[in-house]
Amino acid sequence: MKKNLTLLFLLAFGPVFSQSGYYYPPLTGSSWDTVSPQSLGWCIDKLDSVIEFSGQKNSKALIILYKGRIALEKYYGSFTGDSIWYWASAGKSLTSLITGIAQDQNLLSISDSTSKYLGAGWTNCTPTQEAQIKIVHQLTMTTGLDYHYPDLDCVADSCLNYHAPAGTEWYYYNAPYHLIQDVIANASGVTYNAYTVSHLSTRTGIYGYWFDYIFYSKPLAAARLGLLMLNNAVWNTDTILRDRQYLDNSRNTSQNYNQSYGYLWWLNGKSSFMSPGSTIVFPGMLCPPAPPDMYAALGKNDQKIYIVPSMDLVVVRMGDAAGQVLLGPSSFDSDFWEKLMQVFCNSSDVSAYGAINSEIQIQPNPANACVRVRVNEALIGKEISIYGMDGGKIMGLRISDSEFTIQTGYLASGIYFLKAGPLTRKFVVD
Repeated sequence: MKKNLTLLFLLAFGPVFSQSGYYYPPLTGSSWDTVSPQSLGWCIDKLDSVIEFSGQKNSKALIILYKGRIALEKYYGSFTGDSIWYWASAGKSLTSLITGIAQDQNLLSISDSTSKYLGAGWTNCTPTQEAQIKIVHQLTMTTGLDYHYPDLDCVADSCLNYHAPAGTEWYYYNAPYHLIQDVIANASGVTYNAYTVSHLSTRTGIYGYWFDYIFYSKPLAAARLGLLMLNNAVWNTDTILRDRQYLDNSRNTSQNYNQSYGYLWWLNGKSSFMSPGSTIVFPGMLCPPAPPDMYAALGKNDQKIYIVPSMDLVVVRMGDAAGQVLLGPSSFDSDFWEKLMQVFCNSSDVSAYGAINSEIQIQPNPANACVRVRVNEALIGKEISIYGMDGGKIMGLRISDSEFTIQTGYLASGIYFLKAGPLTRKFVVD
């Protein structure tokens, strides 16, 4: 008999993700457990196509983790697992995590004015304009500093000019981001490299070094960051970031302009997105072929760390530009995920997000006090979420049966989206 349980988990209680079965490699050394794609039911011919495609697109490293274990580790040409490579702007997402750690330690608050840590006159703005710029604006690309300056990496005060009030527009501007590292160094009293090692690397094995604001590491260090974030900033039993609200905010829409941008993380599954170097708002998801809950660290020349909680996946791609040189999102994302999703055609654990014809049915629609949801049984054990028109996550729950009820009486009248993996269903609340 099918259960008729009311499942309601509000955002205030955090996302509902099962952490059982995750594997964590030792903090040092090269030992790392593997799992064969065959045992997961993945289609090997399709996986071979992904490997070939990545090689054709100038990749140097391609790594796929499933629940922390290596399902694929491929290096191209003379590049090896011991080779050092740059993360480019994918390192911004690492800085987002480190900023949260610094706030955890009461070294700073992201609501503080940046001037508190860099001193007055770090920009060419008036004192009043400068004082309005906070660390959170640096994390969200909303400082209001003038992006028409010819060198967007210049951090000298003469390069940082006023354009708009802080928090009133989004633009992908490197220099204010770079200065977050100086904020943390000044707040902690040690270099940014030293802070990273002491408070992150020794606890997670994410070893590398910062040079000229760019992080360099072996490829598996990037996979470690993905695994850490997949488990909500907990490494095995060590909670690296205790501030759950900061963590949740970092992986959700952070401002009113670019729905697909959190705290230096790129977000899929939103209603629109903006790209580096542009002020245009594009409709639709950042990467339609990928699951909506995928979020990513993205860098120039197609440095990628993709994280998919609903599928327990981490995917790392490092290399040279796959096509046109872009700073973050690129055509590689959609091309790659279109091929990768075909790999999961027979998987017993992630098949609900592959090629099978999963379904979500919602009744009544429009709804009032509640909705009855029916899903394909392959989705049982996965997460289903409700999002508003602004792309913000309202609630999430773990599916325990193929039919269940969700209370909607607390929702304001309007349009909402129910999402599970790549599947999205629109419903209306009267």
